Amino acid sequence: MTTLSSHASPRNGVGRRALLFVLAGNMLIDALEVSVMLVALPALGRDLGLSMLGSQWVMSGFAAGFAALLLLGPRLVARWGRRRVYLASLPVFIAASMAGGLAHQGAVLVATRVVKGMCAALTAPTGLAIISTTFRPGAEQRRAVSVYSLFGAAGFTAGLLCSGALTELSWRWNPVFPAPVALLLLVAGARLIPRDTAPAPAAPLGATLARLMRNGPFRRSAVCAAALNGTYLGLLMLLAHRLHDPWGWSSWRTALAFLPACLPLALALPFAGRMVARFGTERLIRAGSCAAALGCVTALLTGTPATYATGVLPALLLVEAGFVLSFAALNLQATAGIAAEHRAAAVPVYQTAVQLGAVLALPAAAASSGGGYRGALAFLTAVSATGALVACTARTRGGDAAP
Repeated sequence: MTTLSSHASPRNGVGRRALLFVLAGNMLIDALEVSVMLVALPALGRDLGLSMLGSQWVMSGFAAGFAALLLLGPRLVARWGRRRVYLASLPVFIAASMAGGLAHQGAVLVATRVVKGMCAALTAPTGLAIISTTFRPGAEQRRAVSVYSLFGAAGFTAGLLCSGALTELSWRWNPVFPAPVALLLLVAGARLIPRDTAPAPAAPLGATLARLMRNGPFRRSAVCAAALNGTYLGLLMLLAHRLHDPWGWSSWRTALAFLPACLPLALALPFAGRMVARFGTERLIRAGSCAAALGCVTALLTGTPATYATGVLPALLLVEAGFVLSFAALNLQATAGIAAEHRAAAVPVYQTAVQLGAVLALPAAAASSGGGYRGALAFLTAVSATGALVACTARTRGGDAAP
């Protein structure tokens, strides 16, 4: 692992804030990548001759690339340094974005998404690592991480709206949309990101995984976060096809219909620290996991939705409530019981688990849709119920963890 040279780090508040916005901006485009293609799936599927199972790989391909390279990221950073890895990933991301917009075959489009996921796997943990070494521990670092997380939630919401608007023109604009933002971040990052010094070898992956798997809170957080992410994206994918095809809704109208599934998290994140301090991580994770499971059960019992208000909105609100309650708590609990010197290695493993939730849930949900809408919902309900079961059967010592 490399450290950052102190003489190159921004010393004044203005410089640190500028650096924070560059790093948080990268989190924004990573979140954009997840949501900007969501509403476009039916349109690109028709254009490229893809079924729901085929088109879902546009979503899960990004997650697969992210998960595939995330564990290798620390070794690349240890060899080349955080700054080099971060800045080298952005031009590749931009090139893949342009190639995705020009793709005329589904396999090519999916390949560009895998490449972009790999780039995100290098930039996201690296950005958090730079924050941890540039901002002082305590209140300053907590505020920086809050801003970083807020940009991610805002990016998902913005990406969803842009997905609806751009698809009305052509879905080919959707994969290109994050490229100009990435270009701005590349230019700003080259000026602001401090240089590396003092390279050190990364910890052996096998030893890291063995240590983390013995950590109960980390293990439960990883499983619950994977279940929540897979359930959430799988449900949105199913509903995107439902609203666009049988109901004939426009892409823009579909994007607006999904706002209750993402906007509350962006609004609630500034207060997440207070929630954790008051209720503890375990209680919030239980409540969030149960809310997401209840949302899937509600959709399953309702069956094929007849109206948006009764068949779609309740499930969206309940699954989003799961994110509002447990998003910050899961992130905090995953690393709270891990020694400071091992946290840098734990973050990529946790983020890999989150992405694997989407990699496993999206294809399975799309395949299950061959048995009808309720067949796919039954699978997502099982996934969310697994997360809730893990959360509710956790044994805590000394009460809930409340950092």
